[in-house]
Amino acid sequence: MRNLLTKAGLFGSMSVAFGSMWWSQQKTESDPITPNPASNSADASSASLYELKLVQVLFRHGARTPLKSIPDVIEAQWVPTLLEAPPHTHIDYVVTDLEGGPRPPAPVEDSYRTKILSGGTFPGQLTTVGMQQLYELGERLRKRYVEETPFLSPTFVPTEVYVRSTNIVRTIESAKCLIAGLFQQKQKDVVSILTTEAESEILYPNYHGCQLLKLLIGPRWAELSTLPGVAADLQSILSALGIAAHQHVDFILIRDDMVARETHGLPVPPALSSWRDTVEERAVDMICHLYEPGKREALQLSVGALLHMLLDNMEKKLEDSSAEANSRKLFLYSAHDTTLIPCLMALEIFDMKWPPYAADVTLELHQNRRTGDAFVKVSYAGQDQLIPGCSGVYCPLQEFKHVLSAHSLNPDIYRSRCNSTGRTD
Repeated sequence: MRNLLTKAGLFGSMSVAFGSMWWSQQKTESDPITPNPASNSADASSASLYELKLVQVLFRHGARTPLKSIPDVIEAQWVPTLLEAPPHTHIDYVVTDLEGGPRPPAPVEDSYRTKILSGGTFPGQLTTVGMQQLYELGERLRKRYVEETPFLSPTFVPTEVYVRSTNIVRTIESAKCLIAGLFQQKQKDVVSILTTEAESEILYPNYHGCQLLKLLIGPRWAELSTLPGVAADLQSILSALGIAAHQHVDFILIRDDMVARETHGLPVPPALSSWRDTVEERAVDMICHLYEPGKREALQLSVGALLHMLLDNMEKKLEDSSAEANSRKLFLYSAHDTTLIPCLMALEIFDMKWPPYAADVTLELHQNRRTGDAFVKVSYAGQDQLIPGCSGVYCPLQEFKHVLSAHSLNPDIYRSRCNSTGRTD
């Protein structure tokens, strides 16, 4: 399987999701996200009918160094000064496991540290630009949930805010920068950023921890070169860039390096400029083929456990009258593009554009002030979304649960399916 995936070009932005597999064997990024026209005035004007109960934010890390440079082209210089942390992003924080114990080993992060990019930095490191992006996302959340709606305390309170990250430095640092922006570096206690061991991570498609997912995705990688237009376009761009035929390069790798350069104002190979739109399109074609929403199981195993956790958080908020449940107001999950894309697919709101650095999917739980009925409102990069299958932007909780029922998996079923070699696609 490892050789198969190597030949398929298993690099680029997919690297974090597939990092566990390797271990076991803008300008800003992208186009601006188009607002969903379904965010209509009727829903906006009805906001006063609803009381906000819980907010969950699933977000991509900020801009970073590339995971692998395009071979045989002029390399950008990824120098250490690009990684300096702005003083306003500093907070007092600690990284622990999910139970508050020591941070687990980080084999995916360790794999990045075995390579050095031209200029002296490691692949996949959060840059100053990325830190500022997450700080600004935190500021946007502050405006929404502290200033416009007095929902959160203006100072970080650990009983109000739960912070979880994948066990990778760029996502941990991204969470830290978001908190700094959200609470303007004001905190009543140390911020605990929780993470877990690689085998049990559910904040990205886990090919090491879920053997069935590995079996499902492997052949799809091998099929990518046969997709209509992909192989021909790839050969043309490799020829234009002067990349040798023996190099293992795909559109995801090319896009990753290209966007990283653009975001940091570093030179892009001139021959690549005319190919930019094609690179974006083909990279998305590849990722869509891997998850194939029409074939449910791969998408379900990629994001089902995460979706169940988000739903479970909402149901516990409504059902649990304990002091801890009542005080918890915000869940933050620091993750990756390979987290957001399958989530957007499961919600049927993927816009066929690669999620930019610092993009977020936010789920708000509301209760109707008159009836007590629960509703969910979803936004993507700050734009409210009408979820297919929902009767409005404020989606009745039962409708929202039904929408996710095709992909959500409780932990027991997820583990059982992952350990199975059977398929239901």
